[in-house]
Amino acid sequence: MPTGTTYILGISCYYHDSAAALIRDGEIIAAAQEERFTRVKHDAGFPTHAVRYCLREARITAADLAAVVFYDKPLLKFERILETTLGYAPRGLRSFLTAMPVWLKEKLWIPSRIRSELDFDGELLFADHHESHAASAFYPSPFERAAILTMDGVGEWTTTSYGRGEKNTITLLGDLRFPHSLGLLYSAFTYYTGFKVNSAEYKVMGLAPYGEPAYVQAIYDHLIDLKPDGSFRMNMAYFDYGHGLRMTGGKFDALFGGPPRAPESPLTQREMDLARSVQEVTEEIMLRMARHVHMETGEDSLVLAGGVALNCVGNGRLLREGPFKNLWIQPAAGDAGGALGAALAVWHSWFDGARTVTPGRDAQKGSYLGPAFSDDEIRATLEKYGAVATQTTTDDMLARVAGCMADGAVIGWFQGRMEFGPRALGARSIIGDARSKTMQSTMNLKIKFRESFRPFAPSVLRERLPDYFAMDVDSPYMLLVAPVAESLRIPMTAEQEKLFGIEKLNIPRSSIPGVTHIDHSARIQTVAEQDHPVYYRLIKEFEKLTGCGVIINTSFNVRGEPIVCTPEDAYRCFMRTEMDYLVLGNFILAKKDQKPLTNDTDWRKEFALD
Repeated sequence: MPTGTTYILGISCYYHDSAAALIRDGEIIAAAQEERFTRVKHDAGFPTHAVRYCLREARITAADLAAVVFYDKPLLKFERILETTLGYAPRGLRSFLTAMPVWLKEKLWIPSRIRSELDFDGELLFADHHESHAASAFYPSPFERAAILTMDGVGEWTTTSYGRGEKNTITLLGDLRFPHSLGLLYSAFTYYTGFKVNSAEYKVMGLAPYGEPAYVQAIYDHLIDLKPDGSFRMNMAYFDYGHGLRMTGGKFDALFGGPPRAPESPLTQREMDLARSVQEVTEEIMLRMARHVHMETGEDSLVLAGGVALNCVGNGRLLREGPFKNLWIQPAAGDAGGALGAALAVWHSWFDGARTVTPGRDAQKGSYLGPAFSDDEIRATLEKYGAVATQTTTDDMLARVAGCMADGAVIGWFQGRMEFGPRALGARSIIGDARSKTMQSTMNLKIKFRESFRPFAPSVLRERLPDYFAMDVDSPYMLLVAPVAESLRIPMTAEQEKLFGIEKLNIPRSSIPGVTHIDHSARIQTVAEQDHPVYYRLIKEFEKLTGCGVIINTSFNVRGEPIVCTPEDAYRCFMRTEMDYLVLGNFILAKKDQKPLTNDTDWRKEFALD
């Protein structure tokens, strides 16, 4: 056990969603993704800005760090690429030649890059990729002991791992290895349905309810050999990712009736059915894996991490149908969370640091781990742009914003520390009235500039959760999907039932249609006063006015852009869209009072939307 104050910095980069995280004596102090600072979505570069933020938040320099930890082992990953290339030779040559310049320029020189970027000559350590995921899932969880399951595309060699955590120790018991990967299976269908890999898998999940499971049997018959314990082998004759620059190949095209959908082209019933099919297969694999892990560990609680753990529909089924009594998911489940996991792994294993568990409360601090901005900083931004704003008290601000939402306004909401992870949780959010029948299409087309089928999430007062949804467990990180309560559902007419797929998009499915998906499901964020008091009070104020304890919450960004970080990011996003109001702390801005931005992007032209 170290004496004095021990700071450990975790870093992830060079693949997607680069990030940095800082812990102090095991306590999470700060964490952020690089994309939020550079404004490059899924930025994979070295997280210079995120590191700088973390050190500034703790008021330390790199010289104060006891260790810097990288979230995986680059040489083992390089070994996998070389072995894979040789195994597929000569077919893998093109992929190999494409990858080599980046490896030779950056990825093989990570130690020297870290030391030079940070001017750091102290302890530099490397964690195993899935060890980092496991640590990010277990150590911040509210459980003294738990089973662990990590699932993603691929780390060094591992694609899925499971094990057990107890007190400050993690033991991994088994794994599944490349090229057999649940994450890559899902990404193959993401690619084939015309969406971007490592970025748009959630679009496939959102599209799935509009389709039928028409291809499930074809997936089992041709693509994977699934065992009762959830392990599987993939038939690589149908996939190109092992040796090529694409996810799927000619045999995949022939099996599913043609080439991949061209990005941005119209969606057809085929894409909807493919999305539904791979989603159902994914959920079945997740359930089988969970049953096996439960049998092997005998634990009552399960923690999850890795990119597949962001599949909140599958998570919801694990909660409802799985063998575990309790479930906790790392909110930054993908590679960004690896930075946090790497730091925690070193604190608890290398330094033998103690772990304190508060029953019923995780150590993630609501995942509000990014930068916050003072009134003076907000005021300076407003003055820079000549913005017209009213500064008021918190009580007055909450009453006015709740009233505007009740009148149908769309609000850009910027409060406190930025969220860590892909979900907006009431710190960098766009919010509106969940009761509105038109809010979903308005937000998608006029605010977010994105596909109309994409659902929005509800933020619901924790104590009112069972009144609206068939679930009664905490879901603060928007990582669980559950059905809307039967009493709130609106059945479709006989004529509506005859419609296909997207044709059903604008049919209200409940009395809170803005957050109800076509299959009566919702991706739920529960809001407790102790996690985000101002956001909680806003929803409470809205409930006083309307009787409804639910509002719409979507991330504060437009398509192709990361979630906003600074007041300037928020103001520019506000001015480029048709949001009605912007709230920056206690400053309120009405769109009608603002002068247009000059020399700025025309977002409608950029996204080819009317």
